Amino acid sequence: MRILLILGALALLAAIALLLWYGVTGGRPKAAAPRWETHTETGGGVTVVVVRKVSRSGDRVTELGRQVVAEIPDADPDWESRYHEAMATARSRVAALESEAG
Repeated sequence: MRILLILGALALLAAIALLLWYGVTGGRPKAAAPRWETHTETGGGVTVVVVRKVSRSGDRVTELGRQVVAEIPDADPDWESRYHEAMATARSRVAALESEAG
């Protein structure tokens, strides 16, 4: 009988600790440190390659900054080569921005 009382008290303490944690943090995971990343957007007949600084918290992404690397019309006959060149430039810029921040 004494063991059941001890287990019950431990379960009650665990429940209180969990409720306190949810009360303090809101049950949300802590946001990761902001970082720079490449990103591509399409629409209106144009592909835009950007470098953006984002912060992630769970499923939520918050954009903190943005730099447009290239805007490529979808009808451009050299679209693929321009896209690959823009992505290479974007990756290089991300590396430079991350090294400056670090």
